[in-house]
Order: sequence, then structure tokens, then C-alpha cells
Amino acid sequence: MARQPKEQPRRTNWRLIFMLLALGAIGVSTAVAGYKASLYVASDPQFTLSHDRRDALTIIGLTYASRSKVQRVFASDFDHSIFSVPLAERRRRLLAVDWVEDATVSRVWPDRLVIRIRERQPVAFVSLRSGPLLIDAQGVLLEQPAQARFTFPVLSGVREGETEIERRSHVRSFLQVQDEMGYLAKEISEVDASDPENIRIISQVDRRAVTLLLGDGNYAQRFQNFLNHYPEIRKGSPQARVFDLRLDGRITVKE
Repeated sequence: MARQPKEQPRRTNWRLIFMLLALGAIGVSTAVAGYKASLYVASDPQFTLSHDRRDALTIIGLTYASRSKVQRVFASDFDHSIFSVPLAERRRRLLAVDWVEDATVSRVWPDRLVIRIRERQPVAFVSLRSGPLLIDAQGVLLEQPAQARFTFPVLSGVREGETEIERRSHVRSFLQVQDEMGYLAKEISEVDASDPENIRIISQVDRRAVTLLLGDGNYAQRFQNFLNHYPEIRKGSPQARVFDLRLDGRITVKE
């Protein structure tokens, strides 16, 4: 009977064991160091946002937005480390402040926060039952600040209860009219964009307010044609105040 070969004893891979132990030790030491560092920046007084420092909270870019509302967002952060401030949450709250379109919050070593605000830019007035408001290109309604006076035209057709998307559609039509009108836009006091297929404008012509139906395009050409012929139109229809310009080259008296 053949003899079975004896099994060779397995050799221990000490190099692999030592490597794994070393990696484990490094991982533990790194975690401990990170924990100690987080405790340090969270508790050391040099990182504290203090009321005693005038520039502890630096706000850049404010013109119309309420400074007190912006400051209130960070009221609970004073007397705490700047590294405990949840930047994303603070930015989210800033975006809810009137007139704030965008914002960034940055930590500045060792104990300051810098807030940069980009404000909304109004393009027109809107008249609602609650009173006159401003509106920006995104359809966001804005309270008129007490320290400013604007001379925008009125955008009519915006109704109470409309969504921001619906308001944005009206504003888009309004801006298209202004863009196509070019230098003539300064003659327009009101744009009715309730029906984008039939834009109406109100303009002061020869010291008289007239309503012009412009349709859905060629706004500048139709308006300029009206201005060119208005003196003779007024002679023939001195009481007329509403004119249909929706057909190029033709002016129809409505009243």
C-alpha cells in the first residue's frame, strides 16, 4: 500500500497581518484626530461668532432687501463657533427673504461669516386688489421699498392667485414687447399681456392716452406707423382713444 504524503504545515503570512494592523491603527488614529479637531473648532473661543466684533457678520449686496431680516437668519449662530453654522440651511432661509434672488454664505477664518446677496431686478409694476407691487423677470412679486422710487410701466393682465409660472409668462410677453420696441418703449405707460396673441398697450400720444391693439408681433413697426399717421387720424376722429393695429399697414378706429 502506497504511503500518503504528509501535508506541509501552512506558513503564517506575518507581513500581511502586520500591514492590516498598521492600516487599522492609522484609521483609528485618523478618526480620533478628526474627532479632536472637530471638538476643537466647535469649542475654542477664537472661532466664536461674537456680537462684540462689528464685522463678525458681513453682508454684501443689499440695496432693497431688509438688512434686519437677513441678520435674523443668523441670530441663533452668535456665541457659537462659525464651524457649527449649517451653511446650506442658512442659504435656504436667505432665499425666502423678499428681494433676495441668490445668496452665498462663507466662513472666514477665524471668526467671521460673509454673506453675499444678489437681489432681484424689477421690470414693471402690477396693480392687484391688495395694491401696487413690483414684478421681476421670473414673475416674483415684490413690495416696493420705502427708500426707492421706480418709473417702470405697468404690466396689466396679472391676476390675484396666479402661480409664479403663469406670472412669468405674462412678464415674458411684456419683455418681448419692450425688446422689440427699442427706443419707442419709453413712450409706453402700460402693457396688457393677459392675451399674448393680442397685446395691448397704452401710450401718451400728443398729450392724450390711447389704447393700441398690437396683436402678436411687429410691435415697433405697427406703433411707429400709428405715430406717423396719428395727426391726420385725430383730425378725422378727434374723440377716438382705441385703435386696432393688428393688420400691418392698417389702422382701425375702435371707438
